[in-house]
Amino acid sequence: MGNPVIGITTYLEPAKWGAWDMPAALIPWNYVTKLQQAGASVVLLPPDPHSHDAMSRLDGLVMVGGADIEPARYGAPHQEGTDKPRTDRDASEIGLYLAAREKGIPVFGICRGLQIMAVAHGGSLHQHLPDVVGNTLHRDAPGTFNFHGATFTPGSLISKIVGATQVKVNSSHHQAVDSPGDLTVTGLAEDGTIEVCEVLEEAFVLGVQWHPEFSDDESISENLFRAFVQACASN
Repeated sequence: MGNPVIGITTYLEPAKWGAWDMPAALIPWNYVTKLQQAGASVVLLPPDPHSHDAMSRLDGLVMVGGADIEPARYGAPHQEGTDKPRTDRDASEIGLYLAAREKGIPVFGICRGLQIMAVAHGGSLHQHLPDVVGNTLHRDAPGTFNFHGATFTPGSLISKIVGATQVKVNSSHHQAVDSPGDLTVTGLAEDGTIEVCEVLEEAFVLGVQWHPEFSDDESISENLFRAFVQACASN
């Protein structure tokens, strides 16, 4: 039996390479490398708000970081400092997530991916975390990472995968889950920010607020990707 085939969402952003300067579907290569090293065959999924048929041919779905979700998706007005909406990407990823859940395949949400999960489950977001928790632990400036503690619920999927209930994680975000909807919160940062949500009745439907694809800590990077790929292989 071959490697599980895992779809990973991509950004649609202006990009420059060689002689070209145009919109492109792109993804930081760290995501792909971590999945390939864990034994997956990776398929890149460009934003497509009109079709989610790809999920019928995939063994798993990874939803990655990126721009802020349109606040109207969770019934909130657009606040100053929130990114310009990427409405096609929002619609695409919510549709892909719901299609994956309908098919019953594993899902791994990272940063924005966790937030997409929360919104799809009827939840909401903090549009600017420093307004909620003060001097944030989670990012000093765009494109940088902060390291901070996180505590996981004993017996949760995340605690089993990393083999601990207290770890250090690397964050780079100014938004976070406010209400998780009907997801179960299984991880919190030192300041109470939601760091992990799960669907308890599923083998692997899990979202994390940090960036394991950029982490050097094997317990919260390689272990997470290996566990996800193994769940996709055995699904």
